[in-house]
Amino acid sequence: MDRNIDEKKIQQQRRKNWGRIALVILVLLAGLWGFRALLKPSARVTDFRFANIERGALESTITASGRVIPSFEQQINAPIATDITKIHLRTGTEVKPGDLILELNRSFIELDVAARRSRLDLRRNSIDLLQLELDRDLQELEYNDQIKGLQVAAAKAQLADARRLEKIGGATAEEAEEAATQLEILQLEKAKLENELNYRRKSLAGRRREVVLEANIEEQELQEMVNKMALTEVRAPGPGVITWVNENIGEQVPEGNPLVRVADLRSFQIEGSCSDRYADRIAVGQPVRVRLNGEQINGQIINILPAVANNTVEFVVSLETPDHPQLRPNMRLEIYIVTDYKGDVLKVRQGPVFKGGLRQPVFVMRGDEAVKVEVRTGISSGEYIELLTDELKTGDRIIISDTHDFEHLNSVKLE
Repeated sequence: MDRNIDEKKIQQQRRKNWGRIALVILVLLAGLWGFRALLKPSARVTDFRFANIERGALESTITASGRVIPSFEQQINAPIATDITKIHLRTGTEVKPGDLILELNRSFIELDVAARRSRLDLRRNSIDLLQLELDRDLQELEYNDQIKGLQVAAAKAQLADARRLEKIGGATAEEAEEAATQLEILQLEKAKLENELNYRRKSLAGRRREVVLEANIEEQELQEMVNKMALTEVRAPGPGVITWVNENIGEQVPEGNPLVRVADLRSFQIEGSCSDRYADRIAVGQPVRVRLNGEQINGQIINILPAVANNTVEFVVSLETPDHPQLRPNMRLEIYIVTDYKGDVLKVRQGPVFKGGLRQPVFVMRGDEAVKVEVRTGISSGEYIELLTDELKTGDRIIISDTHDFEHLNSVKLE
């Protein structure tokens, strides 16, 4: 016969069943958590590079290449078309003002100078002869003018006598008229002679000035050739170092071709170049930072070449310390052109993790884990980059090496 089960026992049995179920669920959850912990990705700390977030000033820069050149370099060109006869000093030699560097063949210019001196002597002699001729011609004209003046005076006296005789009947009216006509002719002849004398004085003086000017021109040309002859001994124009010299003895060099370059190595500047895509971002007066063996030298752009060659823009940088002891001619340097400046920003050292995007993930250390955080980047220099985020603060340590293999994860455990 069936018996009714006690309701209280039923309730107890149900509680036991639910307890067993809850226990199984807890065991399953604990196992799942442990299994997940076992599967959680991890990496070694030594596999990464880290940098602490800092706060301070930051400059946005363009990286460019530069070559150290002397601030002052003088090139000496061939004064005449000739050939090189002797080399006294070689490239790299330190020189003082007036030191003889090389000699050019001067035989042809010596002949030319001698010929020009002879022509100048002839020209000067012709000036003296012309002056004698001018003095003679003018003297003759003056004598003729004086004679004509005496003839005019005599004609005036004859006219006065003819008119007096006409009054007393001793001469006819025709004779008086003839005497008047003769006087008028003589007066016109004297006026003509005086006009000729004035013209000859001016024209003869002009001829002399012309000959004198021609002589002066020849003298200047002679002096120029004498100066060029002196320049066939190529000497150092000032203190410095010979950076290049044409050492090809016997080589024919046209007039104006370079022979020697002497640089003053007490002062340097930088000849820089960058990609032409930055052409609209550089300007005269912009600050420039130069890294030299761990030391920074400041400067500014003083000139930008107008032409673009091989997709590069070239410019010249003046340095605040042009006499820095570590600067050497033709030394290659990395330079940074400052295009923007911020006085107080969050920044961190540059690294492969920053690939140029405006928004990207970075991993920040939280205990023994690297947690992914999305950040925006701002201006950057060759050494630092600006971080625009509220999730990071000064002192946070982030991974700056490449984290491409972990970007699909939210965190990485570091061992």
